[in-house]
Amino acid sequence: MEERKCSFCNQNIEAGTGKIYAKKDGTVYYFCSSKCEKNMIELRRVPRRIEWAIKGW
Repeated sequence: MEERKCSFCNQNIEAGTGKIYAKKDGTVYYFCSSKCEKNMIELRRVPRRIEWAIKGW
């Protein structure tokens, strides 16, 4: 199986879990939780500035 990492916090995502978000320009984002999705898409936060997201890098 393919190993995927969260586009926001860089945490491993198990098969059958998480969310995939595809933009109109063809960019695909993988998220481990709705918390990561909300921070990146809705709140437009940068992962390197968020303390809890840096721990996964």
